[in-house]
Parts: sequence; C-alpha cells; structure tokens
Amino acid sequence: MFTPKYPAPDTAPTRTAHLIPMPTGDAHAPACGCHHSPVAPAAPAPAPAPVPVSRPAVQLTPGSLIVAAAGGTAVVLVVGTVLVSMLLAVAITGVSVAICAVVLRSLLNSQNQQR
Repeated sequence: MFTPKYPAPDTAPTRTAHLIPMPTGDAHAPACGCHHSPVAPAAPAPAPAPVPVSRPAVQLTPGSLIVAAAGGTAVVLVVGTVLVSMLLAVAITGVSVAICAVVLRSLLNSQNQQR
C-alpha cells in the first residue's frame, strides 16, 4: 500500500537520451575561429507511457454521509466537553486558592492583633 510504484525498466529514460530537444541548425556563430562540421542532433527518446493508477474511488452514500456527520458531531462534543471541564477545573482551583489565602490572612491578622 505504501510502497512506491516505479515504471517498468524499459520505459525509464537512458543517460544518452536528451530530455530537452537540441536546436537544429546554426542560430549563431561558433565561439572559436576554427571550422567545425555541424553535428547531427540525436533523435529524442520516446516519452514513457503513463502508468495507470488503480485507486478505488470513494463512494459516498447517504448512509455514509450521515455516519460521517454523526461521527464529526460526536468528536466536537467530546473535545468541547473535555476543554470546558479543564477550564472549570482551573477556575475552581483558582477560587479555592483565593479563599484559602483570605482565610489564612484573616487568621494571621487576628493573631497579630491579640498580642
């Protein structure tokens, strides 16, 4: 399933084949002053045949759409419930720490005033 699909060995381009076709004829003067005989361009290699991909098409029926929508709704509800419960836990912890701080402060202040 996850293995790569390579083309057949006979359709792979060879090292001698040019992927970009060579220009035909002399469009400009040669760089050197010597007289070279023009070299005939090599024939371009034939294009490899496309490999058909056999992937199964996804069939969405009304029943599968309802199941997908119900599954998505369930995921959203569960994630939302978890996030709200975590926020509520943090809020309750913060309030209880604040109440403990107020109680401890009043106890310490009452001890200092009695002396």
